[in-house]
Amino acid sequence: MLQNASRTNISSHQAFGMDADPSQTDSKLYDDDGHVKRTGSVWTTSCHIITAVVGSGVLSLAWAMAQLGWAAGPIVMVFFSIITLYTSELLADCYRSDDPVSGKRNPTFIGAVQSILGTGGYYDIFCGICQYANLYGTAIGYTIAGSISLMAIKRSNCFHSSGGKDPCHFSSNPYMISFGIIEILLSQIPDFHETWWLSIVAAVMSFGYSVIGLALGIAKVAESGTFKGSITGVPVGTVTEAQKVWGVLQGLGDIAFAYSYSQILLEIQDTIKCPPSEAKTMKKATKISVGVTTTFYMLCGFMGYAAFGDTAPGNLLTGFGFYNPYWLVDIANAAIVIHLVGAYQLYVQPIFADVEKRAEKRWPIVDINYKIQILGFSLYNLSPFRLVWRTVFVILTTLIAMLLPFFNDILGLIGALSFWPLTVFFPVQMIIKQKRISKWSGKWIAMETLSVVSFIVSLAAAIGSIASIVLDLKKYKPFSVDY
Repeated sequence: MLQNASRTNISSHQAFGMDADPSQTDSKLYDDDGHVKRTGSVWTTSCHIITAVVGSGVLSLAWAMAQLGWAAGPIVMVFFSIITLYTSELLADCYRSDDPVSGKRNPTFIGAVQSILGTGGYYDIFCGICQYANLYGTAIGYTIAGSISLMAIKRSNCFHSSGGKDPCHFSSNPYMISFGIIEILLSQIPDFHETWWLSIVAAVMSFGYSVIGLALGIAKVAESGTFKGSITGVPVGTVTEAQKVWGVLQGLGDIAFAYSYSQILLEIQDTIKCPPSEAKTMKKATKISVGVTTTFYMLCGFMGYAAFGDTAPGNLLTGFGFYNPYWLVDIANAAIVIHLVGAYQLYVQPIFADVEKRAEKRWPIVDINYKIQILGFSLYNLSPFRLVWRTVFVILTTLIAMLLPFFNDILGLIGALSFWPLTVFFPVQMIIKQKRISKWSGKWIAMETLSVVSFIVSLAAAIGSIASIVLDLKKYKPFSVDY
């Protein structure tokens, strides 16, 4: 049932911490910025983070270990986990400017950069390019990964019914389109604050398929009675020297991608209730989440490498690393799809909010909503602008995924391009400015050194991923990829 058109009580720009309606001053109902009371806790925040972090990246860790070997692989994982934990806590302190309890809120990453480092310069332009390219790239990567898992369900059943005689190759296009249709529907969730239930479901699913992957790895090691793999990973001879170098660098990018979530950290923090301070809650949730994900990453990456050695597939559950029991592999891949459906929304909501805020500011008519009664009892605020533009966004994402369906290459490139600027550089620069850390002091030198080292790692990983994409493109035909 369609009711009269009306403006929503709190428009999307208010929902993301912009100008508050002066009438919204009741402290029992609204926060200090006019936003409806935030209700996020340590556990909902942890679910958001785990949904963002324990994504499809975990499935490529066995392959990354194969490129790096038993010596460098664990060291790289520990390195990225420590850096992620440290810089995430730095970034959490940037949610409020000046005062950690009563300071001005910075509910978006780019908003914090503009508030602390200033607007109109290179910082906010560079930040905007990095953040939104990463968010959009992640959406493309998740579309690829989701469609591959959908195909894997069909392939595992095909292998089972044919006894392994049928190669079971299928086109990825119908599965990417199916994933895109699901995302078109879910993209109508109004804003980040209403995705909490999706994050809880997705977090449960991520644990589910990670545990299944781990269990299958343990079973395979127990069956063979040996730990496979080597100190240095895939040996030169099996691959050329150039391929070895590109593989190592791409492995760095894959691990960086697996830990990356700083680009949506402040958006997640903006869902937390206060008191206690949002930074305190976020730091506690970060410790829990990074600790849990690092444990899972090491278990899944190590056992996957121990099970398959240097032949570990790029995607542990769809590579095909495991064929049996086929029903368990199907359950794991179904869990991956459900998780990626939720994770996709987590990463694109900041883009949706920014575009809609700018559109409302320029053309107020786009803020018109229609109240629609769903199933006879639930009211939904339908925005024609939101319906059209978000649908177009998902369609474009799906088309690009169909054009560039290279799972490991895309993950490595996204991880490489986002790690230094978003995970390290901007948090470090904002804290130096906000805490007034003296130039050339011991702390300043240590933080800037961390930034330089991270830049070198990111640059190397990006070069490796680009080289791999170039090699893949030589034998690729658009819209005709089979798995």
